[in-house]
Amino acid sequence: MSNQKIKKGIDRRSFLRSAAAAGAGLALAPKSFGMKAKSKTTDELNVALLGAGTQGQVLMDTCLKMGRDFGIRFKAVCDIWEGWNQKKVLRKLKIYDHEPAGYADYREMLDKEKDLDAAIIATPDFWHAEQTVACLKAGLHVYCEKEMSNSIEGAKKMVESAKESGKLLQIGRQRRSNPLYIHCGDKLIKDAKILGRIIAVNGQWNHPVRPDLGSPKKYAIDQATLEKYGFKSMHQFRNWRWYKGLGGGPIVDRGSHQIDIFNWFLDTVPKSVMASGGTDYYDKKNHQWYDNVMAIYEYEVGQRTIRAFYQTITTNSSQGHFEKFMGNEGTLIVSEASGTSAIYREEWVPAMKWDEWVKKGYLNKTEATPHSSDDDSSLEVRASVLPTTYDFPEKADKPYHQLHLENFFNAIRGKAKLNCPAEIGYKSAVTVLRVNEAVAAGRKLNFKPEDFKV
Repeated sequence: MSNQKIKKGIDRRSFLRSAAAAGAGLALAPKSFGMKAKSKTTDELNVALLGAGTQGQVLMDTCLKMGRDFGIRFKAVCDIWEGWNQKKVLRKLKIYDHEPAGYADYREMLDKEKDLDAAIIATPDFWHAEQTVACLKAGLHVYCEKEMSNSIEGAKKMVESAKESGKLLQIGRQRRSNPLYIHCGDKLIKDAKILGRIIAVNGQWNHPVRPDLGSPKKYAIDQATLEKYGFKSMHQFRNWRWYKGLGGGPIVDRGSHQIDIFNWFLDTVPKSVMASGGTDYYDKKNHQWYDNVMAIYEYEVGQRTIRAFYQTITTNSSQGHFEKFMGNEGTLIVSEASGTSAIYREEWVPAMKWDEWVKKGYLNKTEATPHSSDDDSSLEVRASVLPTTYDFPEKADKPYHQLHLENFFNAIRGKAKLNCPAEIGYKSAVTVLRVNEAVAAGRKLNFKPEDFKV
């Protein structure tokens, strides 16, 4: 390697190190989230993709849509399914004028690729802690998909490594970068306190029945390779979310996003959880985790208890996914699903009270279309909708993951503060992972304040 190339690598690393350190202390206004570079960046970010399956490809495609002007350059792709996932992704990246090297083992990748600035990790949950820690120690900033880890111990190691390395660790809970969620949580609930006293919270992610994922026999991974990386079979490799020791089941896979919103909007962590769940539909041999889970959290806010119910089922898609916050003065329903979010004022609350927030730009007043309570398309259960309802001035105008990735890369360049850093991700991981423990215990489990600290 020439002295000039070495100097270039050192200069880029030095620039990014100082920029990320500056970004760690920035305060970012809501409308600035996800801002896109107006001109070419000072330098490109060399990125590695670990895990080229469905989620990895979603994140990669999002980066490609952000465009070359955003300065993202894929230099390496790591996936043990070399004949399928890895091959497919390498081919696509080359079409977009990237020239990444392919690897099956992330350790070999880190050993050979010395010019990387960041890693995007979208491998199965049980690999997250080990790979994240290794990447952080190698001097890379890391974007890691949720759940942080399939164990609380693994998630704790990730937080510790981020602190020790001084590198950025963003957890892939993309709602944290969604302008609608930021507006609802920070402005409507925390600032305006528009719902009054919040009494209860509901959330759900209902999903239809789906067959297990298969794979072409022609491209099956050999048994020795599967076992080397923690899998007993191709079925387990393809459906790892259902297996204990690999993933955490639907409550972790889907619930992680939404239960995190409970903590965020209530601005605290729960004091207890109780849950019921089971494998009620699928074959228990291949579905070790519960396909049907219902959990109840208790939060303490101002010496008052707020009860939050969450369910995830995988056999029916009724009303999809949403989070609902119910106060004595109003109801907020928020969701990534288009057209689902809404806010309602209780009848006894004077209209002029909410009109003040319309004047301040927190809400838009709209004319409602009355409907009956037996209309299954509605998430409301009242006999009729109030003659006046309200809409939100802030909406996500980009794909779900793009704003969160932009936030990560902007933070590396010192232009933003991470929206879901390791410490926040850890608190949510503890909140979610304890649900499976509560199901197994068959009783209420209490949290201690130290449970959420590293």
